[in-house]
Formats: sequence, structure tokens, C-alpha cells
Amino acid sequence: MAQLHCYVPDEVAKLFQQKAKHVHLSVSKYLATLVKNEICTTWPDNYFDLFGSWEGAPLERPEQGEYEQRQEFK
Repeated sequence: MAQLHCYVPDEVAKLFQQKAKHVHLSVSKYLATLVKNEICTTWPDNYFDLFGSWEGAPLERPEQGEYEQRQEFK
């Protein structure tokens, strides 16, 4: 696994460490997760398995009413 090094201001590092602690991850693991989420170009595993899995009341779109009349672009 590759190692990356970066430099940030001390106050940014402190806030980052607090965020990592809040989500119960090491700073390294938290940073790796953020980088992966930022560059990932595929859907998460099993993402499409969620479609049709809603078990609550049926979702219905309310009446949208009439469209407003707008001036045409010239």
C-alpha cells in the first residue's frame, strides 16, 4: 500500500484529528476514506440492491398545479 505525505496548518491538523476521533477512526484511516470517496467513480457495492426496498407507505407525488406563463427568450 502506498504512503502519501501532506502538510497542513497546525489548526487544520487539530480539527482533522478531532473529526477522525469523532468517527472512531485513526487519522490515517479517516484521510484514506476521504480520499477514496473523493476520487471514486463507481457506485458502492450493492448500491442498486436498495431499489424497490422501501417498506413504508407508498410514495406519491402531490399535485403540481398549473405551470406559470413566462415570457419567451428573444
